[in-house]
Amino acid sequence: MLRAGIVGLPNVGKSTLFNALVANAKAEAANFPFCTIEPNVGVVAVPDERLNVLSQISSSAQIIPARVEFVDIAGLVKGASQGEGLGNQFLSHIREVDAIVHVVRCFENDDIIHVAGSVDPARDIEIINLELGLADLAQIERRIERTRKQARTSKEAQFEITVLEKLVAALNEGKSVRQISLNEEEAAIIQGLGLGLLTNKPIIYAANVSEDDLATGNEFVEKVRQIASGENAQVVIVSAQVEAELVELTEEEKADFLESLGVKEGGLKSLIRATYTLLGLRTYFTSGPKETRAWTIHAGMSAPQAAGVIHSDFERGFIRAETVAYDDLVANGSMNGAKEKGLVRSEGKEYIVQEGDVMLFRFNV
Repeated sequence: MLRAGIVGLPNVGKSTLFNALVANAKAEAANFPFCTIEPNVGVVAVPDERLNVLSQISSSAQIIPARVEFVDIAGLVKGASQGEGLGNQFLSHIREVDAIVHVVRCFENDDIIHVAGSVDPARDIEIINLELGLADLAQIERRIERTRKQARTSKEAQFEITVLEKLVAALNEGKSVRQISLNEEEAAIIQGLGLGLLTNKPIIYAANVSEDDLATGNEFVEKVRQIASGENAQVVIVSAQVEAELVELTEEEKADFLESLGVKEGGLKSLIRATYTLLGLRTYFTSGPKETRAWTIHAGMSAPQAAGVIHSDFERGFIRAETVAYDDLVANGSMNGAKEKGLVRSEGKEYIVQEGDVMLFRFNV
């Protein structure tokens, strides 16, 4: 299961958001820095209305959604890359995740202290990105020093240093590694080194607003959007305050509360879905009387590889996959109805599974 790390300055609403994400999580949300020291981990379901529809068609006994793991990482502070706060420890936790959800404070509240004394999303983002960049810089420079001796006699080592020095130059200009244009060979070098560079991880900015600004955003959110557009990053508006309240309500009360705010959902569902997509994940379904289930694959996986997600035997003994697009199945009301229209296809080993495929695998071991 892939992991997304929730990061940000202290007191921006990270732990409140995390608690809402996993509802019963034990992350302590308190009005002081470093209330989260060990990273808390929660596994959340990816919201997907298609599961309910497929379950009704198949009269399934249960529904099993796709899942993403979120890690609540303690608040970073200026100087974290030099060990300020509990910086080195926190940075190592970020290194272990696949993607970053950067929570940015976009609300005014005199009762919640901001570590820098005022609300300024651009400054806050710059602080976090600078610390991540400095940590990457230190790691890359150590790698260059270790490789210099080999580079005297090895062309591969010389090329590695050339690539790494390209990263150093960009990081020194304040860029992230993910903003650097790398060709296939250069990207392979970075991937092969397994450095786990922090600024190379895909990122979503979660603009945390008050309940009054959830529907429309505010000037702080616009600042976040401007910064994100320069990084090809996504922005999702959330309200940790609203999400914390939603946890305590019934489904009917939730709907009424959200309607009063002018929204259909509080933002967390959008954040979970956006994170899932950011990680390059796709969903296919299996559906029958026993269960309707969402299976997680990487974009571009073949039918046998997708079958292997269920069980290695399915991949090893793969024969074919009976496949129908979700929309075609729903439009015809049943698998038999889709078959009568010729919409259920028999796909072989070369087939690349598409988002929303409903599949039945034939295999022989």
